[in-house]
Amino acid sequence: MDLMEKLTILADSAKYDAACTSSGADRSGRGSAIGSAVSYGICHTFTADGRCVSLLKVLFSNACIYDCKYCVNRVSNHKARRASFTPRELADLTLAFYRRNYIEGLFLSSGVVRSPDHTSELLLETLRLLREEYGFGGYIHVKAIPGADPRLLDAIGLLADRMSVNVELPSSQSLQKLAPDKSKHDILRPMRHIALRRGENREELVRYRRAPKFVPAGQATQMVVGATPESDFQILHLTESLYRSYDLKRVFFSAYIPVGDDRNLPSPDTKPPLLREHRLYQADWLLRFYHFSAGEILDEAHPNFNPVLDPKCNWAVHHMERFPVEIMRAREEELLRVPGIGPKSARRILAARRAGKLDFKAVARLGVVMKRAQYFITCAGKLADGLRVTDEAILRALTSRDAAAILSPPAEQLTLIPEELSMEDVRLCLKA
Repeated sequence: MDLMEKLTILADSAKYDAACTSSGADRSGRGSAIGSAVSYGICHTFTADGRCVSLLKVLFSNACIYDCKYCVNRVSNHKARRASFTPRELADLTLAFYRRNYIEGLFLSSGVVRSPDHTSELLLETLRLLREEYGFGGYIHVKAIPGADPRLLDAIGLLADRMSVNVELPSSQSLQKLAPDKSKHDILRPMRHIALRRGENREELVRYRRAPKFVPAGQATQMVVGATPESDFQILHLTESLYRSYDLKRVFFSAYIPVGDDRNLPSPDTKPPLLREHRLYQADWLLRFYHFSAGEILDEAHPNFNPVLDPKCNWAVHHMERFPVEIMRAREEELLRVPGIGPKSARRILAARRAGKLDFKAVARLGVVMKRAQYFITCAGKLADGLRVTDEAILRALTSRDAAAILSPPAEQLTLIPEELSMEDVRLCLKA
């Protein structure tokens, strides 16, 4: 099998993984090194559903020994074409794409080949070739293999910018049913090891300026949504727990796309729950930047998201006793609870009101979405002129326009190579 066939198979096999953002690493170009990474993100091209396409997103191998029912690369899927790179092939391929400015980094995962340790050794050798032999300084995100020796994780973490260990499913019961070769312990152990090692590395960097950095962009994880019966409430509580316990940078959610016909999975004609995935990302944003807790967003009485209102607006309409807030006196935490006010506009309000009084026009100029916010704020103790505060008016202003758009279109997975990049370009890239 030639390299082009391998690339086609392994890039297609990698498209189901959503966790491929590249923000967090900051490494300037150095002397003979090739490439650089910047902390505010090197990914310049995003698709409509949020996937980044400026990384070479590929599996090292899809010849997996595990039989995860929700995975297209499971060992029982006899229809799948199998392929594997060698470390040298993948390193050369990454450099070829980078030199032609098609990519700015590498997102590398793999099926489990022979054993977790053997697979990790192959990934480590690929990174060693890129970093030490080829002098590649670009961004690298690597998926850690659950069950691998911690010493291998340490070695990979010193060469990668970000590592991630996929939680896969929201509960131990679902994991046991759909991924019998994996266990909660095998997944959480490397996550805990990476978190502890990152804490130690921060202390090392304080003591020794030239100490090597360990996973400088942090670690992430991913959950499949819709393959199992867990509620949004359960998923969000797990997300909050992961952030608190394992110092995660991001938790990614991937709407389940039917790739197998198993009685424990949704039927093959089930549409991916894209709106649910979207709501989880919105709630995740509230956890990380708006000082919300999971218990405030959902509870056992209301375990699933409102399909019409986003989580913040849904919270607001159920807590009208806390509104309106006075724009000149409200604390930052109170401003962040107002629909239409985000972290940036809240900081602008706090800064601007030190210089003088704010009216509704001034608040709008600070970036506040007044169509939403006007029902929840007052300026100088007064509501906006002519505003009629009714339940119907509030709901109309807060209704998410993207709900119908997300529900209606069919899901479409991405390919590695965008349409404007011809196969001839790829072949020239491989020969470079």
